[in-house]
Amino acid sequence: MNMRALIEERLRALEPQLLEVMDDSAKHAGHEGAKGGGGHYGIVIVSKRFSGLPLQRRHRMVYDALGPLVGKEIHALAIRALAPGEVQAGDQ
Repeated sequence: MNMRALIEERLRALEPQLLEVMDDSAKHAGHEGAKGGGGHYGIVIVSKRFSGLPLQRRHRMVYDALGPLVGKEIHALAIRALAPGEVQAGDQ
């Protein structure tokens, strides 16, 4: 299983209505953190489980779902975590 698929699998625990995982690792070739094998990823996730929660809590939920991948296989992660009512036209 590739890393994008593994990230998607782990984030299913958050019951996303929308989930996009972008592998930006190629943009960071030669970067010190990339030398250790960790990739750079971006995610957009929309879940009703984020409703009413502050941004920090949403990010913590994402990190918790990804578990030990963070800091090893995932060197950098850009997170856009939204509740369904926060989705703007063009976000999908």
